[in-house]
Amino acid sequence: MLVGPMTAPGIELEGLAKSFGSVHAVRGVDVSIAPGEIVALLGPNGAGKSTTIDMLLGLTRPDRGRVSVFGLEPSAAIDRGLVGAMLQSGALIRDLTVRELVDMVAALYPSPFSVDEVLTLAGCVPIADRRTQKLSGGQAQRVRFAVAVVSNPELLVLDEPTAAMDVEARHGFWVSMRTFAARGKTVLFATHYLEEADDHADRIVLMAAGRIVADGPATEIKAKVGGRIVRATLPGVDPAELAGLPGVTGAESRGEAVVLTCSDSDATLRALLPAYPQARDIEVTGAGLEQAFLELTAPGTETDFGDVGAPEPR
Repeated sequence: MLVGPMTAPGIELEGLAKSFGSVHAVRGVDVSIAPGEIVALLGPNGAGKSTTIDMLLGLTRPDRGRVSVFGLEPSAAIDRGLVGAMLQSGALIRDLTVRELVDMVAALYPSPFSVDEVLTLAGCVPIADRRTQKLSGGQAQRVRFAVAVVSNPELLVLDEPTAAMDVEARHGFWVSMRTFAARGKTVLFATHYLEEADDHADRIVLMAAGRIVADGPATEIKAKVGGRIVRATLPGVDPAELAGLPGVTGAESRGEAVVLTCSDSDATLRALLPAYPQARDIEVTGAGLEQAFLELTAPGTETDFGDVGAPEPR
């Protein structure tokens, strides 16, 4: 039996702050997530992502601020089976088969998915009778996903969910996650794979040094970085020559190709083509998520951003 759509408020993080000694891990985070949203939480190491997730799940108490999960305290929402989580840490119980483990967890909740349904969703049918200590890293991640969703939660929290997965397994995981989210579920995931956020999130929350530096759809995040990239096949030309062209802020050589970072790509092209008529295969693209990530999270992009690069407490 599936739980119907939530009518209560979604996820509310208001003024969250958390310090560990002299390390200010989270500094006044405000985030609202509507029911049914898929949100990616991004940021460099030390940004405060895991600490924010721990406070959302009630694993760490904030020094200041408030967490509300569908109108409830985190512990109350978890007790009702409204929250499923797949974290970086934590081992699977040994000496159980995958099916036995998922079945045991399902028995703890009032309205779980069927075990067979979850094993299919998580891609665990081929390993259902395998002991948990015999799983590869990628297989163990799929089992953690099955354990996280078997309660039929309204909120699924994923912290680096595709770590240890190969490319094929990562693709299969996101197909499964999309199938789960299509039921109207809310998903919050943290990842270092920027293409996963670009491809699968409705919205991106970008953190640096414990604060939010950008929040919006991937297209909006990328638009915050105004530059464009000009790529062309232009063998034998020193990038230092190209760096002097109008509108060029950076130039590098990649084999026979050159890559120009531009503040004004129109001015660059008007100067490039007459000066280098042998240039071919010219492409002009907008800033990617990686470029936006690097620029928006760079030290000094926000005031009072101490402790950049400090270890992120769990």
